[in-house]
Amino acid sequence: MEERVIAEQFAKGYDCSQVVVSHFAAELGISEELANKAAACFGGGMFQADTCGVFTGALIVIGLKYGHFDPDRLQEQKNVLMAKSSEFRKKFFEIHPTCNCRELVGYDVSTPEGLKAAVESGRMMSFCPKLVKEVIGLLEENSSASQ
Repeated sequence: MEERVIAEQFAKGYDCSQVVVSHFAAELGISEELANKAAACFGGGMFQADTCGVFTGALIVIGLKYGHFDPDRLQEQKNVLMAKSSEFRKKFFEIHPTCNCRELVGYDVSTPEGLKAAVESGRMMSFCPKLVKEVIGLLEENSSASQ
């Protein structure tokens, strides 16, 4: 997904977590509407500048792909899920020292003032689309979202 397309999604009002999950919706067998709804509470670091929505969006994708649900295979499925999520986290932290939205973006986007400053500085539309693209790439590259 191109950064320009990601920025267009942001301009429409979608959050980073939604862009990540909806990118994989068809592959995961869910509608874009459901993907966006499932990821809606995680943008802007859960709307409190905490864990980055890109990070939580990636974990939603991994959970939808590999989550344990079959009562006859729970532990086997859980082991795969844990390995896939661990693989993603390892790759993410090799690139970034944190998954905290406030620290990654450099602004507290949970406050109107912080969000305004992040947007006015250009950081929100420069850094965040790059991060979304990077995480989508990590999911694709590491087979966390696709086999």
